[in-house]
Amino acid sequence: MSCQSPIVVALDYPTMAQSIEMAKRLDPNQCRVKVGKELYTTAGPAILDSLHALGFEVFLDLKFHDIPNTVANAVSVAAKAGVWMVNVHASGGRRMMEASANALQQLPNNNTLLIAVTVLTSMDQSDLVEVGIDATPEQHVKRLAALAKSSGMDGVVCSAQESKMLSTELGKDFVLVTPGIRPTGSDQGDQKRIMTPTDAMAAGSHYLVMGRPITQAADPIAVLTQANADLGILI
Repeated sequence: MSCQSPIVVALDYPTMAQSIEMAKRLDPNQCRVKVGKELYTTAGPAILDSLHALGFEVFLDLKFHDIPNTVANAVSVAAKAGVWMVNVHASGGRRMMEASANALQQLPNNNTLLIAVTVLTSMDQSDLVEVGIDATPEQHVKRLAALAKSSGMDGVVCSAQESKMLSTELGKDFVLVTPGIRPTGSDQGDQKRIMTPTDAMAAGSHYLVMGRPITQAADPIAVLTQANADLGILI
């Protein structure tokens, strides 16, 4: 049975041992988990096998951005490894995203969600200007999200602050994955565009990525359970 919670816990650790230790303190019925670049680079595919063995659905957050054939092959390998979700950069363009979507369509019984990253939640308008983008984060997110949907993506990664706009523009079935989620009173960290879990879901987000507020808590499962309860999810 698939996890009913929208919470995805980011296992942002430098070693496989630390990540598995944290995963064992969590509950696959109460959350999914995210594996990012640092962890995957140190642990490789073995981390996916270990997390799957513990019962977790895994978001492989490697943000592929390369020529179409390379990215299509990469997402296909990820899907074959059984990941629940994998992502690419929308800024890689239509041909790259279409190739990726087509690659997954060729796989029998594929259930892996294919998501495109719009604008990183660590970026603000000044960051966009520096890379030559003359648009606000909201305008650029809207443009990239529309391109992602028309290119066959299941959804996008975006700030929760853009969720309401994208849900309205692109439909409530277009999956919105939002990092930068901080429970009320949590430290903002290096995220600039953030929101509480309850507000993010009300705005139209489907999945909420949470890291340090859970993983650095003295009692991670208590924080996770409370976050689910705040969302009306009692597991």
